[in-house]
Amino acid sequence: MKILVTGGAGFIGSAVTRHIINNTNDLVVNVDKLTYAGNLESLSDIQDHKHYAFEQVDICDRAELERVFSDHTPDAVMHLAAESHVDRSIDGPAAFIETNIIGTYVLLEATRNYWNSLSNEKKAGFRFHHISTDEVYGDLKGTDELFMETTSYEPSSPYSASKASSDHLVRAWLRTYGLPTIVTNCSNNYGPYHFPEKLIPLMILNALDGKPLPVYGNGMQIRDWLFVEDHARALYKVVTEGKVGETYNIGGHNEKANIDVVKTICSLLEELAPNKPESVNQYLDLITYVTDRPGHDVRYAIDASKIERELGWKPEETFESGIRKTVEWYLDNKPWWLRVLDGSYAGERLGVYSESKVIEKVAK
Repeated sequence: MKILVTGGAGFIGSAVTRHIINNTNDLVVNVDKLTYAGNLESLSDIQDHKHYAFEQVDICDRAELERVFSDHTPDAVMHLAAESHVDRSIDGPAAFIETNIIGTYVLLEATRNYWNSLSNEKKAGFRFHHISTDEVYGDLKGTDELFMETTSYEPSSPYSASKASSDHLVRAWLRTYGLPTIVTNCSNNYGPYHFPEKLIPLMILNALDGKPLPVYGNGMQIRDWLFVEDHARALYKVVTEGKVGETYNIGGHNEKANIDVVKTICSLLEELAPNKPESVNQYLDLITYVTDRPGHDVRYAIDASKIERELGWKPEETFESGIRKTVEWYLDNKPWWLRVLDGSYAGERLGVYSESKVIEKVAK
């Protein structure tokens, strides 16, 4: 099977791409605009594989998308391309509307045009898999409630509202045009190759540098943490075995308060990176409480029993095993995250490359 993966150079997209190339005989066409979050260095191990192809294309560019479909003739689409950082959506929502809503619409139309050109047999086997988030559901008021596939949408941020909109578009293209779509909603991902502005990598790298560890509010916001490689396995299960028209919630069964996540990271670093900056006595001392995010959801938690029951997937990693693997990965892959921090991973495409910064960072 040939799978077109949008956003395949992003955090989750690169994990999906690596999983497919390393564990199956399927082919991947990675379609990525390469914004700040797109990093081809996350795919360096498979970039020359005979089953992998890359197209630098914006999903808002209809003509280029139609060329990609024509050139590569995929059997399925896995749509992961999205603006995904809540804080960025609060500061500048326009990019989220453009990519997550308009981009999804353009991709759906390009896909529908291609799908209509297929033979009946190819049409029947084709899938459009839309990857979304549990944030579309808003937050849970009680301590025992879980997000179900039938939970009503109550998005809180510009980011989650834009993803909710894209979910509705995907379902409408199934209902109106018959395009064979599937939707998945996942909980918070973490793991290797995570962009350093997100909570877990930010805490790891700030701690190693002796910088404050900023925690919103009282830090008691609860998230269900999903190891990204577990998520990649689940997504492949869905695109290959999922039922058209269904929604599958994917969670890690790991509810943790943000402050407990940060404390766990500090404890692991005490063990794995005991040679702290001179100004630091304990990593825990770096925790700093900051003004809470506007509209901050209190608790997310997913009921992932449907995907386990119907497709046989469940996470392999506990939070304890996954977070240890994550901390160890960042300690072992300093060149990767240094190039992200100084912008050199993007070269001149984002206008941020500076050779002197690279040398300075590596020297440290």
